[in-house]
Amino acid sequence: MEHITLLLAIVVVTALVFDFTNGFHDTANAMATTISTGALKPKTAVAMSAVLNLVGAFLSVEVAKTISGGIINEEGIRTEVIFAALVGAILWNLLTWLLGLPSSSSHALFGGLIGAAVMSAGWSAVNGPTIVTKVLIPAVAAPIVAGLAAMLATRLTYKLGAKTDEKHTAKGYRVGQIASAGLVSLAHGTNDAQKTMGIITLALITGGAIAPGSNPPLWVIVSAGVAIAAGTYLGGWRIIRTMGKGLTDLRPQQGFAAQTSAATVILASSHLGFSLSTTQSCSGAVMGAGLGRKGGVVRWSTATRMFVAWGLTLPAAGLVGAGAEFLTKQGPWGIAAVAVLLIAGSGVIWSLSRRKPVDHHNVTADDLDEPAGVVTTAIAAVTPPPAAGSVAAVTDEDLKTTIPAPVPTDPTAPPAPAAAV
Repeated sequence: MEHITLLLAIVVVTALVFDFTNGFHDTANAMATTISTGALKPKTAVAMSAVLNLVGAFLSVEVAKTISGGIINEEGIRTEVIFAALVGAILWNLLTWLLGLPSSSSHALFGGLIGAAVMSAGWSAVNGPTIVTKVLIPAVAAPIVAGLAAMLATRLTYKLGAKTDEKHTAKGYRVGQIASAGLVSLAHGTNDAQKTMGIITLALITGGAIAPGSNPPLWVIVSAGVAIAAGTYLGGWRIIRTMGKGLTDLRPQQGFAAQTSAATVILASSHLGFSLSTTQSCSGAVMGAGLGRKGGVVRWSTATRMFVAWGLTLPAAGLVGAGAEFLTKQGPWGIAAVAVLLIAGSGVIWSLSRRKPVDHHNVTADDLDEPAGVVTTAIAAVTPPPAAGSVAAVTDEDLKTTIPAPVPTDPTAPPAPAAAV
């Protein structure tokens, strides 16, 4: 193993902590739809996802090379910069997990790295063209492409199965959904575990432990894979709940279409070295699948909060990373202060999460924090109005019991006899 100083060891451990938060923050990407449709039990789903994330970590290093040698210029960057960047990424991951928002762990890492590098060495430390082509463009394109693909796949699926009994085909779609969820987990390990590999490799380069341009050492690949797998098994239940039940109500056909579309986009980007957000790809696919079913409803209040989180991730993590780097520049006491702030901030967020815990027992519960009447109003909006002079329907709040009520056309006419219920 390379010669590693105490500071470099602290940075490596902090990077693996980020990888761990990445795992439980992004478990929803692969398993939210599988859990919400009942294809797999929650604990079984996260265990399967953890194993496949670990396997995926060994499939490629293209994204890792993009991060370790493309986002920032290694020359003149100190190891403390990497530490500050990771602090910004971890705190943003934990905050969005607390709020149940599926934001991008990748963009949190990039934001922290950019903010810390700029604070340390100025804007010249950042490779602008690489950020645009390998980060920003995929960030915009990925959810759109995945959403459109999922919407078309959902419509095609329903069209092909229009003459079959949905109850008979549901089992087959659930099997397909499990397979596609496994593919997403594999893709997530291939893409996201590499980001931690890349950041550790960058730290080793800045610390002089390995030469610039080196591939991630084997121990880095193994440790990053294990860390993200462990975080995945823990299960980010709050975000699983948002993606599985908060964005839209999915059926097995939609879940299969969403996961297959997302996995295709993620694997293609990993092959090309694009460090896209798996969260944004999967969220876009879920919304596309929701819109693809006739009468499907997307809860736009939840989606709007998610979009806002996406937009804030890079600058917010960047500001925290820049602030942390400002402290680390002050010397050993500044590094210690940043470490204390990271531990204290993480502890506060964890304590707040215990006030209203979400776990595998209540992850599929229906008591979502949506305003009253949102779903009912949306369903009514896509339901054709009754024809003039027809019988009006009075529906109870659960939309389960319909009580026909007479609608007289002539006010002077005697009332019509009550219809049978």
